[in-house]
Amino acid sequence: MEVFDFDNVQLVPKKCVIKSRSEADTQVTLGNRQFRIPVVPANMASVITLEIAAWLADHGYFYVMHRFEPEQRLAFVQEMHANHRYASISIGIKDQERAFIDELRTADAIPEYITIDVAHGHSDYVMEMIKYVKQQLPATFLIVGNVATPEAVRDLEAAGADATKVGVGPGRACITKLKTGFGTAGWQLAAIQACAAAATKPIIADGGIRTNGDIAKAVRFGATMVMVGSLFAGHVESPGEVVTVDGRKYKRYWGSASARQKGNRHHVEGKQLLVPFRGSLEATLTAMEEDLQSAISYAGGRDLGALRQVDYVIVPNTIYNGDHEGGSASC
Repeated sequence: MEVFDFDNVQLVPKKCVIKSRSEADTQVTLGNRQFRIPVVPANMASVITLEIAAWLADHGYFYVMHRFEPEQRLAFVQEMHANHRYASISIGIKDQERAFIDELRTADAIPEYITIDVAHGHSDYVMEMIKYVKQQLPATFLIVGNVATPEAVRDLEAAGADATKVGVGPGRACITKLKTGFGTAGWQLAAIQACAAAATKPIIADGGIRTNGDIAKAVRFGATMVMVGSLFAGHVESPGEVVTVDGRKYKRYWGSASARQKGNRHHVEGKQLLVPFRGSLEATLTAMEEDLQSAISYAGGRDLGALRQVDYVIVPNTIYNGDHEGGSASC
């Protein structure tokens, strides 16, 4: 297996066929809905809130609500539907989640999207939950993760998953690689490629995205959608306290398996950190869309499909040479 990651891959430009980058189409289809960009905020309590979810739904973006306030999920689905929005929620695999699925069905509050959110998604218990959800809520688009291997993708699809989420521990707030020795940190992009080659349904690449250019790379190597954590934290709308260090503003960002989120120190595989204060979420989403449009122009196409056709090179060490989004003299 060829091993590489976002920071040592560059995509190779092709002849441009559009007059203006604004002509490039960044839309993506997931399930029976179309979204403005192939990017979704991570379903983490430090990233997504009820208010952010509603705003994203109203403005044509995909979202996945986190599962850390389980008692609010039914009301959330009902409120989203009452306001003519789609509902996208997360569940786990504990026994009470089956009762929750039954509750949704009884209340006729059927979410358009459900994500089974488990750190190690290649599991017999996850596959049992897939079958239960599909049996009780067959119309719901079911995303399942997280996984790291083609075998896992094949198993989850065979169980009934409509999309699989790829990425074990590559995110900034995750320390699975340090605590367990396992994961896709350092080879997340290669894992996306391997899993996408085995998939017959959409792949959602989760973790390891540090720049907007990484989104284009994930699409090139087979992702339909990219889940982003740290780049979506730190906004005015984001959860987390504002912290000032040496005159600069930051916001707290924490992993779903961190001691802060779990409320204890057992099986901790996440950490808390500070991310730069970024202003409005809308501005970040606009920048992502514009950068993807530029990427499509470099790919020689008119839509995201062009990104999948470009060549790439693997460079030694890292492409950044100390610069992240800083630009160079030639730019």
